Amino acid sequence: MELRVNRLSIPADAIAREAALHAHAPDPDASARRSLAMRELLLQRAGVLGLLETGCAREDVAFASRDEEDRVIGQVLDREVVPAGPTTEECRRFYESHPERFTSGDLAEARHILFAVTSGTPVPALRAKAEQVLQELLRDASLFGQRARELSNCPSGEQGGSLGQFGRGAMVPEFERAVFESQATGVLPSLVATRYGFHIVSVERHLPGRALPFEVVQAKVSEYLASRLQERALRDYVRTLAQRADLVGVAFFDLREAEAPPT
Repeated sequence: MELRVNRLSIPADAIAREAALHAHAPDPDASARRSLAMRELLLQRAGVLGLLETGCAREDVAFASRDEEDRVIGQVLDREVVPAGPTTEECRRFYESHPERFTSGDLAEARHILFAVTSGTPVPALRAKAEQVLQELLRDASLFGQRARELSNCPSGEQGGSLGQFGRGAMVPEFERAVFESQATGVLPSLVATRYGFHIVSVERHLPGRALPFEVVQAKVSEYLASRLQERALRDYVRTLAQRADLVGVAFFDLREAEAPPT
């Protein structure tokens, strides 16, 4: 299916290359189209703003690398997306609503089984296999160690999937959220998707830390809320560009629900 943003068509080989970067997504092709359409909207906006080399229109510019595209996209966002930062009161409300996030020494003990996504991996088939094993372990968690030794693509599989005890910041963000944002123990009911692949996770226990005062974590809270405001502003900005554009081969609701564009 053709992918076109206004008058510029994006070739099929570019979509295929981008899809390889989104192999962890449920639908790599749709995710690739969404990403490329967002990038192209921003590059075309750069042309309107006169940010392209010698003031050229977008269709007259061929970028030498993705890094060069990112540099131009960053200029557009720096100029046109400047959200206000969070207030002290907003920071305090978030702190009081999420006390579990602001403790020292928070630890968890967990096991996992990794179904790794590598170049050429048939992602839908791998996800289906991981889901099948997850359902088996939800019925009988005593099989976890055996399945980890048989199936896990992580060296921890030799120890039945054991990761030992670890604190916040030790794992990739998706894995950390799954483990720490709930006090649930046992086999988690859903697969955890990360840049490495699909994980079946069993949380053995939580070891809660000591609550930290607001004054100690205020800067951290402000930084986190500022990033959320920035992400929302970027998403709204791209949505506005998409509403004005002639898009073929990518549904508008995909752009509306997409992750924020690269900065």
